[in-house]
Amino acid sequence: MSTRKYKKTKRAEQQEQTRDRIIKAIVALHEELGPAKTSIRAVAEKAGVQRLTVYRYFPDDLSLFQACTSHWLSYNPPPDVAEWQDMQDAKEKTTAALLAFYSYYRATETMWTGAYRDLEEIAALQEVLKGFEDYIDMVRDGLLTSWKLKGKARRQLSITLRHSLRFTIWQSLKSEKLNDKQIVELVMTWIQ
Repeated sequence: MSTRKYKKTKRAEQQEQTRDRIIKAIVALHEELGPAKTSIRAVAEKAGVQRLTVYRYFPDDLSLFQACTSHWLSYNPPPDVAEWQDMQDAKEKTTAALLAFYSYYRATETMWTGAYRDLEEIAALQEVLKGFEDYIDMVRDGLLTSWKLKGKARRQLSITLRHSLRFTIWQSLKSEKLNDKQIVELVMTWIQ
């Protein structure tokens, strides 16, 4: 029995290219203006399509934000826990994780600034960013385990780590004219 190779039709390729142009337009506008100020009209104009075409590919805000986030994260993946996972010393591991997150935030600050600024206005954005918040919780839990604390001390460290890993905390400390290494040193002082 022979198998036939599937070959995309020209129409399917064009549809994929159109979808890709729309996603790239969304990402660019979200980074430039922020999600709340990005209109479908502006997306269509930047992508070189009609507004109806944008709606055809992305019928609701959730599908639009999921596509945008997925595309953006494929080019800007968050820090990989493998970078610090095998470290045995809790302080060393936490320092490495914080530095990785802060370097990541510095490199991707523009997009995160708009996303977190507009978070309360856009329900679909809240749902999409929940995945990143869950990732932060997973990182926090991994770091927390290495400290081997119990009771009140564990709870306090959990709260401190959770806040310390968030973009908004990094952004606030950065506004105090601290570089990433100085922010890590300050946070490690809180932790210790």
